[in-house]
Amino acid sequence: MPNEDTAGPLPFVVVPGMLCDASLWRDVSFPEGHGVHHVPLRRADIGALADDVLAAVPGPFMLVGLSLGAIVGFEALRRAPGRIAGLCLMSTNAGAPRPEQYAAWRAMDELIAAGRFGEVVEQTLPDMFPDRCPTPEAAHRYRAMAHAVGADAARAQLAAQATRTDAAGTLRTARCPTVVLAGARDTLCPPGFHRAIADAVPGAGLTLLPGAGHLLPWQQPEAVTAALRDLVAATTGTTPEFATPATP
Repeated sequence: MPNEDTAGPLPFVVVPGMLCDASLWRDVSFPEGHGVHHVPLRRADIGALADDVLAAVPGPFMLVGLSLGAIVGFEALRRAPGRIAGLCLMSTNAGAPRPEQYAAWRAMDELIAAGRFGEVVEQTLPDMFPDRCPTPEAAHRYRAMAHAVGADAARAQLAAQATRTDAAGTLRTARCPTVVLAGARDTLCPPGFHRAIADAVPGAGLTLLPGAGHLLPWQQPEAVTAALRDLVAATTGTTPEFATPATP
């Protein structure tokens, strides 16, 4: 979808995963001049979070989402398909929650309510990394980000997870350029989830990243940067310039 409705380059609206914030993207180079708008996940309903995404900018935009952020993106696409000019989806799952996921989210919420948020961070930590084996440095970085997000936002995110629905029907109606990224060693959202997404979206491209786990912007920032370049080219017909990564 070319940028016909705005005078300047299309902006990016960027949505992180659960227990992640804008620092997730600090190693990624976003194309210069497009504007980057980060949407935090602080509400307890996927629909409300999708409304936050749609309110981030006026007019059309390119949506970049990881994990829960991409799930929010599916709902934004359902609500306002004409607003979303391009999609970059990574480390995610378009299926409805499974019974064991509902049970796990309830258990995590109970721990947080009991003042044991740190235990939830430790439970989630291995799934963020290739083969569930983070380096000490990577584990430290994840703990710092998760604790910066905090217990209140984590409880809202757990509640939002439980309001998810199967997004396959919505994805089949998408008509915007779409790139899908998957970590070959992601145990939380394995490659098969992403093949299903790419198969559902007409014309979508799937890139499987060897050696990567769930947090692709940390583990493969160059590949994420390349995907953003490809998305800009597909939506505008231009080759973008890139900015130096900035620390949020």
